[in-house]
Amino acid sequence: MKAVILAGGFGSRLSEETTVIPKPMVEIGGKPILWHIMKIYSHYGIKDFVVCCGYKQYIIKEYFANYFRHNCDMTVDLSDNSIAIHDNHSEDWKVTLVDTGLNTMTGGRIKRIQKYVGNERFLLTYGDGVTDLDVADTIKAHEQARATLSLTAYKPVGKFGMLDIDMTNNRVKSFLEKPDGDGNWINAGFFVCEPEVFNYIPENDDTCVFEKNPLEQIATEGKMFAYKHHGFWKPMDILRDNLELNEMWNSGKAPWKVW
Repeated sequence: MKAVILAGGFGSRLSEETTVIPKPMVEIGGKPILWHIMKIYSHYGIKDFVVCCGYKQYIIKEYFANYFRHNCDMTVDLSDNSIAIHDNHSEDWKVTLVDTGLNTMTGGRIKRIQKYVGNERFLLTYGDGVTDLDVADTIKAHEQARATLSLTAYKPVGKFGMLDIDMTNNRVKSFLEKPDGDGNWINAGFFVCEPEVFNYIPENDDTCVFEKNPLEQIATEGKMFAYKHHGFWKPMDILRDNLELNEMWNSGKAPWKVW
């Protein structure tokens, strides 16, 4: 089974980093967040990846093109320009890197990689979020639900502490530091898809937003299943998110490090 990763956006909300590199290449603990996502999948035996590139796609391609040598010990003989590889610290991944266009929307990017997925079930996610999600369990639940598409649903905590105030005397009756958000489940962006999903995306339409008509239609037809995740999930939208993720990693308390 392949894992498709959307990695072509501009990442404008993280412009402190993305003026130089694409968002999926912004680092956590010295490794791109894209690598962390792939390590999560790899832990569950998913080692065949299709990366939908776009903005500064050459940087992602060069990273993986040189990945093997950068993660091996080697001897370079300058007299004849030969290279001897020693200990291999690389990954046993197969990575297909596809230029899906600079301004292509998510649906258009997914449609463009259809030929690399073929007529088989595939996993799908965005290149900017990490989680301790049990990927194997999501696949099992998807199979049991007999859905066309399953998404991971997540209920985020609130950003601010919540006060329960007695309005008669303004005394605080209770305080909750991190309550649930507004009580709604959100799309956490980890999908299990049947190949029929491609049928909901029009041909040659780079303006198609996957989260609009395709997902709305699948849901309307009753073919979408929600896998509720109660563990850790965090997208890297802004610089603060990147700093928090790096703090977790550097402190040895990164919940998404399941490998």
